[in-house]
Amino acid sequence: MNTLPFALLLLLSHPFVPALAPSSASAARPQALQKKELYPASADAKKEIDEALHSASPAHKRVLVVFGANWCFDCHALDEAFHSPEIVPTLEKYFVVVHVDIGRGDKNLDLAKKYDVPLNRGIPAIAVLDSAGKLLFSQKHGEFEAARSLATADILAFLNKWKPASP
Repeated sequence: MNTLPFALLLLLSHPFVPALAPSSASAARPQALQKKELYPASADAKKEIDEALHSASPAHKRVLVVFGANWCFDCHALDEAFHSPEIVPTLEKYFVVVHVDIGRGDKNLDLAKKYDVPLNRGIPAIAVLDSAGKLLFSQKHGEFEAARSLATADILAFLNKWKPASP
């Protein structure tokens, strides 16, 4: 008789091994994240960027153009991080966020090219514009591709690096 399956069964059923048996809250989390429609298929991304620039200018804010898709878990993870209590104050004070839908890699490719964002490096991908629409930063190396594993401090450091000098 092979005892390995029995030992594994004992280990998995042991009450002191919570990491191997996810709670209902953590098991539901990925599905809950992806139910939000961050990237509406019918959105006019160019118009939304123009509107963001229009509202950013008098407030002296920057525009974060976030390329992604509703099917992308890391896009939802980044958005969840953007709504965390540590990040919200900086994001609201210094930035206007625009979500640009890339569909299945076949939408808004002209905007990705315009803002020099190589989508083949992964999504979410971010470009930072000043309030006049000038490109200040474009993600070149998939920096946010694994957003689920980024620390809040890393996202905040990025925002602090690209926020305007004075609001």
